[in-house]
Order: sequence, then C-alpha cells, then structure tokens
Amino acid sequence: MDAHTFSRKLFLFLFLCNVYLYCTTTEICSNSILPGSKGDPGDVGTNGEGGRLGKTGPPGQRGLTGEYGEKGEKGQMGKMGPRGTRGDKGQQGIDGLPGLKGKPGTTCDCGRYRKVVRQMEINISKLRNAVKFLKNVVLGIRETENMFYLLVTEARRYEDSLLNCKLRGGSLAMPRTTETNTLLANYIREADLTHVFIGLQVGVTEVGYVYVDGNPLLNTTVWALQGPHSSKGACMQLSITGGWSQVDCGATQYYICEFVKNKNTSAT
Repeated sequence: MDAHTFSRKLFLFLFLCNVYLYCTTTEICSNSILPGSKGDPGDVGTNGEGGRLGKTGPPGQRGLTGEYGEKGEKGQMGKMGPRGTRGDKGQQGIDGLPGLKGKPGTTCDCGRYRKVVRQMEINISKLRNAVKFLKNVVLGIRETENMFYLLVTEARRYEDSLLNCKLRGGSLAMPRTTETNTLLANYIREADLTHVFIGLQVGVTEVGYVYVDGNPLLNTTVWALQGPHSSKGACMQLSITGGWSQVDCGATQYYICEFVKNKNTSAT
C-alpha cells in the first residue's frame, strides 16, 4: 500500500467518524419536533348546539314577600242564603206628632161613600190574603184561631228547645185537638222532616202524660198512646203521621213553638 492510498482511506475514515458523531447528537438526529413560532389568531367558531337539560337542583330559599297588588273588581253577588229565624218583637216606638186639622165636612153623599166602603172591603180582603201569604210562605208559620206555630230548624235538646221557645215569647207546641195535631203533622211533612219535639212529657207520678204548662193529658186513647215506658225516654215527639212517641230528652232535633195570638185568650 502506497502512501497515497493510505492517506485516502484515513481521510475517508475520519470523514465517516465525523458524520457519525454529528448524526448521533440530540440536537440534530432526535425524533422530537421542536415547536415553531406562534401563529396568527384564528376566526371565532359558530355557537355549538345546546346541551341536555341537567337535573333539577335543590329548592332555593324562600324569597321576600311581594308587594300587594291592586284591588280587583267587585265580584258577582252570591246566591241568597237561607232564611233566618224570626227576631224578637221590638219595643214600641214614640208617638208621632198630631196631624193637621182637616177640612170641614159636607152633606153626606151615601151612594159615593158606599162605593168607598166596598172598595175598602176589597182592599182589606187583598191585604188579608197578602198577610196570610207572608205568614205561610215567607215567614213559614202556621196558625189557628188562637195560636201561631213556628217550626224552628235548629237541632237542640229538649230542655234547650223549651228555653228557646220561652225566650221567643211562647212555649213548645201543645196540640190539644185533632185539628191542631193534623196541622202540625202536615207542617212537619212540608218541611221534609220526620219527627219534632212537642210540649208533652211523661209525668213523674202516676198521672201519665203532662203538658209543659202542667196540665195532664187525660184521654190518651184519642192519640193512640199506651202507658208511659221510661226506658224509651221521658220526652215526646210528633211524627208526620200525627202519631206521638217517647224519645230520649238528651237527643237533638227540631221543634215547634206556639204563640198565643191574644194574651187574654187561652188555648183550647
């Protein structure tokens, strides 16, 4: 081997060694990509679709009371309520002032006055019919020649019904004739009831039945009554059939009060 060939091989060897060392350095031959310079800002993207509705969260704290709103319009008038009970009689009013003196009279014209009297009788008849309608339909009472009868639709015990009738100025109804008994039985039927208290009780002695005014009921066969039976109660009730029966005084039911038309006239 001549010197020229040896120098060429040595040069090639050194060149390959330098290339190898240069390629194995981390700065050139590494697989990692070095970051480049920061680019320009991109365009703003479009809004995405709405997400799914999440679960309901816990209730929040109660807020402050709001201000009162404006007053609304007046509502429609409601239905008429039930008829109330009749009130007590009021006190007598003060006498009015005397009227002016009338014109002097003239010679009697009998024909004309007879027409006036007939017209007055017609007006009085109409007035009586109106009063009867007022009593029977509006006030809901019944009457005989000497008595007024009022059905009280307030369920009470027997002693309480006695007191209530007394406070009204009357007493529990005491039917003493078949006509009155039939009148009260029809009164009960028209009110869609079955039984009401009446002013009759079982006597504490051998007397039998006694009205609340203390007078005994002498003829029990007229009312188809048997002897008193204490086990059924010491008070009496009237049914829609007109029959009487004993009932417990502690029971509560409706009752009928009676009122004397003329204080000087006693009930028959």
